[in-house]
Amino acid sequence: MNGGARKWGVRRYLVAGVLVWLPILATIWVVSFMLHIMDRTLLLLPPAYRPEALVGFSLPGVGALFALIVLLLTGLLVTNLIGRRLVVWGEDLLNRIPLVRTVYGGVKSFTESVFSQSNSFRKVVMVEYPRAGAWSIGFLTAEDVEEISDKMGEPHVAVYISAALNATAGYLVVVPRRQVVELDMSVDEAMKMIITCGVVTPRTHHADATRTPLAKPAA
Repeated sequence: MNGGARKWGVRRYLVAGVLVWLPILATIWVVSFMLHIMDRTLLLLPPAYRPEALVGFSLPGVGALFALIVLLLTGLLVTNLIGRRLVVWGEDLLNRIPLVRTVYGGVKSFTESVFSQSNSFRKVVMVEYPRAGAWSIGFLTAEDVEEISDKMGEPHVAVYISAALNATAGYLVVVPRRQVVELDMSVDEAMKMIITCGVVTPRTHHADATRTPLAKPAA
């Protein structure tokens, strides 16, 4: 009896330790990976002006500062007349290359949608997928797909459904607007729920009386 209790106590302590250290180590790994990627931007500098050449040793994190400066300078450049003309010229050049044109156009459209003032990826919704009676959480990416709506005879919306554990992979489904249920949870809460496979669920939200949901689940 004492042996079983002791074994259970050790297991409880191990689980408690994992719950403390796993999020910390995961955060450190993600931040270190991002800093490593940003440090690669230092390759844009001439070898003689890189931190290793100036101070004699590597300075982790300098790449993040350099990347921020590059983004600010790029933003200043493309907001004036000359910069806009250079961007138009560069895009015209990229659009002449078949494979590059497809990749660049898709990424550019996605970026503009996410960082614009539209509702793309700002609404968490629920749709019956992959079968009737099984509901999946997704993100509303387009409130009206005109061509599909015209051909189907009713408004259709585009919903992106992220895969568990890997939010960057998923499926795009186009469904009738009446079959989409808008949720009150935030995008961050939905992402946490998806990445943790439902282990972390958001707290209960009180529905906003001023907002009309896209649809309600059938009884």
